[in-house]
Amino acid sequence: MTAEAGEFLTKLTPEEITALKAAGRPKSWERGAVVMSEGDTSDWVLLLLDGRVKVSSHTSGGTEVVLAVRGPGGLLGDMSAIDGSARSATVTALEPVSGVVIHDFPGFLATHGRVAVVLLRMVTGRLRDSDRKRVEYGAFDTTGRVATRLVELAERYGEQTSTGLRVALPLSQDELAGWTGASREAVSKALRTLRDRGLIETGRRRVVVHDLDGLRRRAR
Repeated sequence: MTAEAGEFLTKLTPEEITALKAAGRPKSWERGAVVMSEGDTSDWVLLLLDGRVKVSSHTSGGTEVVLAVRGPGGLLGDMSAIDGSARSATVTALEPVSGVVIHDFPGFLATHGRVAVVLLRMVTGRLRDSDRKRVEYGAFDTTGRVATRLVELAERYGEQTSTGLRVALPLSQDELAGWTGASREAVSKALRTLRDRGLIETGRRRVVVHDLDGLRRRAR
């Protein structure tokens, strides 16, 4: 397992990682499995070690809104474990995933003060990211928002090939729509626009970015 850049585990020391893993037990899920459910009151957190998940919520009308994609090294369920409130989102496995389930996470933080500070900084980063996305929804058109998410995916998950950066993350167009706050039809149109400009190539659950700089410019 290699923790992805920016995820919780990359902020900890080797000793803290060992202690955190020792505080829990291993568990795995198949692709498509619901790892956590919105509204549940369970008190455990998941330290993700392998695979990627999507974090999503549903509107009153039943539309899924994708809030984030998390990969190896990510920490999930921390807010509910700390304040005792119901889960604010559903976590679903985008591929087979495994990790460590940790109960009494507040107890762990009480004896590992530096980890608590790291978590506070991570939560602050999430709030900043949430604010940035709200600005995007008001300032960018659908194509700009789709381009922004594709840049993020390419930078985090892109695999260099002879034709460009291949993003193999299994996100459907419906899920991409939920991540950009747009309809599936609008996302399809945006992807077609980006293809016509030669910036990307799309296939079933994959995207190849041919011109990352050009995609960044369109995102802005």
